[in-house]
Amino acid sequence: NHTRTTEFILVGFKSHPGSQLFLSVLFCIMYIVTVVGNVCMILIIRMDSKLHTPMYFFLENLSTLDICYSSVITPRATLAFLLGRRNISYIACASQMFFFSLFGTTEAFFLAVMAYDRFMAVCNPLLYQVIMSKRLCVFMVIGSYLSGCINCTIQTGFTFSLSFCGHKEIKHFYCDVAAVIHASCSDTFVNELVMLAVCGSIIVGTASVVFISYGYIIVTIVRMPSAESRHKAFSTCSSHMMTICLFFGTVFFMYAQPGATSSPNKSNTISIFYTIVIPMLNPFIYTLRNKEVKGSLKKQLKR
Repeated sequence: NHTRTTEFILVGFKSHPGSQLFLSVLFCIMYIVTVVGNVCMILIIRMDSKLHTPMYFFLENLSTLDICYSSVITPRATLAFLLGRRNISYIACASQMFFFSLFGTTEAFFLAVMAYDRFMAVCNPLLYQVIMSKRLCVFMVIGSYLSGCINCTIQTGFTFSLSFCGHKEIKHFYCDVAAVIHASCSDTFVNELVMLAVCGSIIVGTASVVFISYGYIIVTIVRMPSAESRHKAFSTCSSHMMTICLFFGTVFFMYAQPGATSSPNKSNTISIFYTIVIPMLNPFIYTLRNKEVKGSLKKQLKR
């Protein structure tokens, strides 16, 4: 290993002190809303026995994941903007990349699992309780985390096998894979190829499960004779579709296209959506678009 650097410098969003203060306050508020919103979602699901179903089991795990996902990036970025300390050690950078890749990949698999759950509920309602057993649900959650662990090990291992000469600038506000690769002083062709192949296959694979599942769901809903049944089915699935479009749209743009590492500046703004904004919005999307959750929330507030 020819690495000679002991730390990196995160230079994403360079601007005057006023803007830095604004960004620190904005990130802090968004992080607080993310944690409070997702904790409330977890408590609502756990306190209402009517929500102890596979769908809400996955949603509870998604909320837990969103808290972890945002916590890897937002607190450190907030302090960097507030205090102006942009240095990050070699080990801290590698750790941040590992956990960010772990939670980000796991979320992609979670969304695919949730799409399959909705497919079974809408298209095979008579077999739903039998197939979507508690054992299978737990297995799916564990499998999602294992898949995330495999990807983050590959990405972090390949990235930090590169050489970094001196105090290298990372043109991002956190240790993103593409930005760290771009900061290396060695040949990165193999790393870019691995990132494109691995991330592309994960994104395309999980997105295919999602869109195939929802293709069948939409056909089944359209064929329902009752307008009330169609409305109920659409309202249940629409919140999940909103989350899917936000997440996969931004992640595909960032990691699953050629030249993803060649323009790190544009990735700063886009990456805010899937690292900070989406984890913050998820509780509101699932609450405002879901009658069962709203009903449970009103019941808990009355208590």
